[in-house]
Amino acid sequence: MTSLTEVSSHWPTQVSLTSRQEALGLTDTELRRYGRGFGLSDICWDDTESETQSLLAAVQKLSLLRGREDRVRYVLRAKTQRFTSPYPLSPLHEVRREAGLRHARTFALTEQACASGLLAVDVAGMLLAEEEDPDALALVLVGEKAHGRISQVLDGMGITGEGIAAVLVSAHGAKDRVLGFATRTVSVGDPGLSMVDEAFVRFREMYADVLMEVVGSALDRAGLTAEDISLVLPHNVNRIAWVRLSDRLGVPVDRIFLDNIPRTGHCFGADPFINYATATELGRLDPGDRYLMVSVGLGASFAAMVVEH
Repeated sequence: MTSLTEVSSHWPTQVSLTSRQEALGLTDTELRRYGRGFGLSDICWDDTESETQSLLAAVQKLSLLRGREDRVRYVLRAKTQRFTSPYPLSPLHEVRREAGLRHARTFALTEQACASGLLAVDVAGMLLAEEEDPDALALVLVGEKAHGRISQVLDGMGITGEGIAAVLVSAHGAKDRVLGFATRTVSVGDPGLSMVDEAFVRFREMYADVLMEVVGSALDRAGLTAEDISLVLPHNVNRIAWVRLSDRLGVPVDRIFLDNIPRTGHCFGADPFINYATATELGRLDPGDRYLMVSVGLGASFAAMVVEH
């Protein structure tokens, strides 16, 4: 059974959204909307830290990786943006070398946008299940640099941050076992980060319905209902969206982990894993608790994963 052996996160410097107003091209009205309405305050952003440095910082926090580098068979990079570095530079391969994982098969997943992180864990579990060594591991890297306004501002939805998560995955672990996973991709006619008006309208209209369908499928595969979920670890687009979805989810707002939204912004596909790392540090999860990880990508892709702590 696929399990999250260890999860670490790295946050670059936190800066106030107000200090980024001019650089992001936000009007005073937009700034108030993102702040007061969406619950954003600070974001993780540091133009002096390279993507390689950010990824390595998260990997180096994985205490269970030290001395077990030879067990890592795969390194997966889950990305929202297809390209974040000019050819031939590759932060993924630089991290593989620096982390002592030259032997690991390495590739990226890019076509699920911000839902790629949860999908990468599922893919890693399937690959590891085919390995003869039951102690084999996979390393999943999620999160990326936000270059330019097109990737830094999700108009009418949120502001992106640059937090990173590193996830060690096992196919036979006893800790944080994946009980159910579901994903669905629905074309809105525009797979880009900056959707045209017509695509955005379609995305907004079907967002809640498709998300509930995917969450329901993940719960069904886990043999659970929403009442069995102790905590929801969402993508951190904005607070108001999750408050509105609370009733449809059947989960009270106080069981949806929203603590990081005002501190990190939306860190692409890394959000659920960053939220997991923070929630465990705060003691929000007890052994045996079932939690739900949710992520949505523009274009549009939806993913939900039910895990037992």
